Amino acid sequence: MIAAGSTSIFNKGKGCGSRYQVMCTTPKACSGKVVTVVISNYSCPSTGCLRESAHFNFSSTASGAMANPGIADELRSAGYLQIQYSRLACEYLGRTVTFHMEHGSNPYYLVAVEFEDGDGDLSAVEIKEGSGEWHAMRQSCGVVWRLDTASSVHGPFSIQLTLQYSSKKLVANTVIPAGWKPGATYQSFVNYS
Repeated sequence: MIAAGSTSIFNKGKGCGSRYQVMCTTPKACSGKVVTVVISNYSCPSTGCLRESAHFNFSSTASGAMANPGIADELRSAGYLQIQYSRLACEYLGRTVTFHMEHGSNPYYLVAVEFEDGDGDLSAVEIKEGSGEWHAMRQSCGVVWRLDTASSVHGPFSIQLTLQYSSKKLVANTVIPAGWKPGATYQSFVNYS
């Protein structure tokens, strides 16, 4: 199930893909059932995001899942809900970290998307061409990181990920081959868990 998050939840795109357990407590249509949502977008209510520490804009499916049986539409039309929430670790069971080269990637503007288990957001992504030096990538939005470079890069590439909360590092050695292509996906053999 998906939701959009306020400034503190979406965090300039860094929160995109984050998972939360949520439960609504009022109005009476709330069942008290805990559901899991994934942040997919930014939401700023007309009352102003900056005054709120957290705000979720739930999909119709997520709202309905928190309702008592038979009155999902009542909860969907309730407007503001009082909720309790907590952040969940990322879990991609049975999968390893995967890198997708966005369609706009080229030897001067390299974009990679990754999927990783662990305690949440990445604080750093670094890339190394062959046996060269590590270079910091910049976050574009959510899981999209890019390397802006004045000199052409060709691979193979190793990628180093650093988790924001635990600072754990993970290296996927030569995960992106020489001759990589925009639109291609490359799977590593590593993950945090």
